[in-house]
Amino acid sequence: MSSTVSQKEINDVVWRACDSFRGSVDPAEYKNYILTMLFIKYLSDLWKDKHEEYTQKYNGDQERVERALARERFIVYPEADFDYLYSKREESNIGEIINIALEKIEDANKAKLENVFRNIDFNSEAAFGQTKERNRRLKNLLEDFHDERLDLRPSHSDKRDVIGDVYEYMIARFAAGAGKKAGEFYTPPEVSTLLAKLLAPKPGNRICDPACGSGSLLIKVGQEVGNNNFALYGQESNGSTWSLCRMNMFLHGMDVARIEWCDTINNPKLIENDNLMRFHVVVANPPFSLDKWGHENADKDRFNRFWRGVPPKSRGDYAFISHMVEIALKGEGRVGVIVPHGVLFRGGAEGIIRKKLIEENVLEAVIGLPAQLFYGTGIPAAILIFNRARKPWSQAENQRDKHVLFIDASREYDDGKKQNRLRPQDIEKIVCTYREFKGIDKYSHLAPLAEIEEAEFNLNIPRYVDTFEEEEDIDIAAVQKEIEKIEIELAETRKEIKKYLEELGL
Repeated sequence: MSSTVSQKEINDVVWRACDSFRGSVDPAEYKNYILTMLFIKYLSDLWKDKHEEYTQKYNGDQERVERALARERFIVYPEADFDYLYSKREESNIGEIINIALEKIEDANKAKLENVFRNIDFNSEAAFGQTKERNRRLKNLLEDFHDERLDLRPSHSDKRDVIGDVYEYMIARFAAGAGKKAGEFYTPPEVSTLLAKLLAPKPGNRICDPACGSGSLLIKVGQEVGNNNFALYGQESNGSTWSLCRMNMFLHGMDVARIEWCDTINNPKLIENDNLMRFHVVVANPPFSLDKWGHENADKDRFNRFWRGVPPKSRGDYAFISHMVEIALKGEGRVGVIVPHGVLFRGGAEGIIRKKLIEENVLEAVIGLPAQLFYGTGIPAAILIFNRARKPWSQAENQRDKHVLFIDASREYDDGKKQNRLRPQDIEKIVCTYREFKGIDKYSHLAPLAEIEEAEFNLNIPRYVDTFEEEEDIDIAAVQKEIEKIEIELAETRKEIKKYLEELGL
């Protein structure tokens, strides 16, 4: 890639590659094919770049070159790389050829990429149409990705992670057009940044997202550490989204991340010594008010995650919250979870669980966000921060342990046409307020247990943060004088109009 080619130009080239599918293939489907082809292009270009690097380093000694390549983080054989696929673009069985290449890439990299492409079929009649039409679309797709501006080899760019940025850009574009399904695989970058800064992961931390989607939030939290001394773990129930997450991790140089394809509530797979793994940081944007989440099995959960109470059958919010609090390390684990506002005040089983969490003194902060931040829903959401390092209420000594911080950040944002965004200054204000754990007039409030008990454990933010703006006092006498003045001027104007009408004989 030429150094004169901008990130935006690369993004636009890849986005235009979607034209091969628009109007005939559901975007929810073709996003998987576009992102997979982008992944193949990256692997091929990086492998080619490494081959050139070692050939030069070892003066063309192929035996030494092959030995060095074998120690790389992945392997791409010649009959599976992008150039090979491009050379076969006119073949009548091009879909099958691409599928075979994906199998070869998996087989050569089983430890990191096994089963990543199992949900991807480039020879699918349902996705691409009958043979002639399928071949035409796949040929166009390969030609689109053969654009010289998409030479993603690191030696052609001073941005080694350029492809990670392109991948994130594409996921965001697909999320913007995916409606309600968008929330299943993507958290807006500004919200991810906010959560990462709030949880402040440290070197050596184990970080988990039990509803990781395409992995963007998990990656952002990992990057906040500032070095590579951390471990990422995730769970995702949707097979296609799990594949996107695995590729996303790989493209960001985090291919050692352990991402499990499973149902977090009913069949968690992040297990250690026959128990749930524990983490320093747990973060998630789980599906809002998920119906049929596994209520029927919760009372006999083998990990006893729902000892505070079983959430209602039709709303799984507290199922995810309970899971996340349980997998946070006792005495030090931190949890950040995005929730709909109903979680803050609904009664019944949810009210019982909320009361117990508060009485344990693990809830540290409740942060209200602006509406329309998230793809697929216009409702405002909140962030709950739990801290398992907090002491019980009876032993609390410092201000942080003796209060729950409420922040109303719902009125400070960039007003977009279709979607609102948190600005850097909005994120900074929220993070600073949380770190300093302070009350700010009409923005934040420190609530002791007694105040929350008085509110019957209702966490609705307006109960604690008064945002009411008093109207200015009205000077009735002055208003009356202004009205009288206007009436006099109106009478004079009417006289003038009448005079002109008479002169015109009307």
